[in-house]
Amino acid sequence: MIGATRGREMDLVTDNELARLRRRYQQLTDQIRELGFIATGSVIERYTVCTAAGCRCHADPPQRHGPYLQYTRKVAGKTVTTRLTPEQADNYREQIANRRRLDELIAAMDDMSTKARDLTHPPQTASRKRGVRGHGRVSGSGR
Repeated sequence: MIGATRGREMDLVTDNELARLRRRYQQLTDQIRELGFIATGSVIERYTVCTAAGCRCHADPPQRHGPYLQYTRKVAGKTVTTRLTPEQADNYREQIANRRRLDELIAAMDDMSTKARDLTHPPQTASRKRGVRGHGRVSGSGR
């Protein structure tokens, strides 16, 4: 009878933990809904030097031209850079921050899913057969 009581207590703990994980998961999905547009890449300020010999950018100390705001990202494996206005740069920075937050939320959701999966279906430990060696083929070993 004691074993049956302990089993019910474990089921209750598991149910409570699953309910907590589901609530937290729902909170994360709600946060995703509120994010807004996303963008990958980065926004940078660039200062340049020109080719005019008497220009201020060649003085000592140099006063470079700029700032020029640029948005850089990868498209089909190639780096693409676009010049931006200050307003556009602010917009892109917000969207890039949204993307980073989305990545954090997805990682947290993955963690919650793993914990829930482990509660409902605990991982099995791999058992090794003893005695016979060298008769099995190892997958992917190329032998």
